[in-house]
Amino acid sequence: MEINEAIKRAKMNDQKAFNYLLDRYWDDVYGFQLKRIQNENDAEDITIQTFSKAFDRIETFDESYKFKTWLIAISKNIHIDLLRKEERSIAKVISHDDDHAYKVLDESPSPEDIIITEQHLAKLLLDIKKLKPHYQKIINLRYFQELSYKEISNQLGEPINNVKVKLLRAKKLLADIIKMQKSKA
Repeated sequence: MEINEAIKRAKMNDQKAFNYLLDRYWDDVYGFQLKRIQNENDAEDITIQTFSKAFDRIETFDESYKFKTWLIAISKNIHIDLLRKEERSIAKVISHDDDHAYKVLDESPSPEDIIITEQHLAKLLLDIKKLKPHYQKIINLRYFQELSYKEISNQLGEPINNVKVKLLRAKKLLADIIKMQKSKA
């Protein structure tokens, strides 16, 4: 798939196009943030937020610009916004018990994806353990606890789009692990 074709298909909400763009540009955005903040976890979080925001607003992308440049600009702005929020939160300290919000879980059932059926559960769990802890957690919440995106979003305190991108990334990394295991066999 060519980049311009993938962008056009992504604008029509084609999931394969989103996957292609994520795979193609993940290392560029992640590498940019890693050089900038020198913290793997923070760089990964900002990269996830970058793709989340980009995919949410893909229809605003102007094809006369390079897609990578657009993603890097989004990533840079997210980092700046996080720094500003951090400064503000440090500036004001609130210690009132009344300010606590209580989260109520939405227990309505939602359609769930089917986990890779060819794998035995024990083998799959071993492969999942090879992922970073936050990817293990999101796979556990989605596929083993069968939570909806909204429920995961509430539990992790993250926007739904971040949850979707993290889950997409976790599934890709898990698929890569499984493929490597099969090629060794």
